Amino acid sequence: MLSSKDVAELFDISISTIRYYEKIGIIPPIERDENGYRIYTKSTLNWIYLMKSLRNAGLSIESLQEFSRLSQKQGEERKQQKQVLRDQLQEIDEKIAELQRVRKLLNYKIETYDEHLAKFQTGELTAVTTEELWKVKL
Repeated sequence: MLSSKDVAELFDISISTIRYYEKIGIIPPIERDENGYRIYTKSTLNWIYLMKSLRNAGLSIESLQEFSRLSQKQGEERKQQKQVLRDQLQEIDEKIAELQRVRKLLNYKIETYDEHLAKFQTGELTAVTTEELWKVKL
């Protein structure tokens, strides 16, 4: 049986965060033994891992609460959970695309740095004649 400390270490999350997630309903209430110690089932561990992952991906506390609330529903309303996941995936895809654009720009700047520096030092490039980065095809 895993202790709260074990779970915190497993998922690199603080014990207080696990307790907070439980308190505000992001994860379902955790079963307890006769001594009041939390019993972490596979289902509970899955919830903690999923919520930590979604939070790290940028989902707000409110969205996590809504996602968890929807898990308690039946039928069509519960299927709204899938839309929460789709929306988050789209947002992540957009962030990845932007990061890839910035990565290409950084690579371009690194690759052309010495050349541009030399041209500035010789006067071949000036603040007026330098390239327009926003127009560079990367």
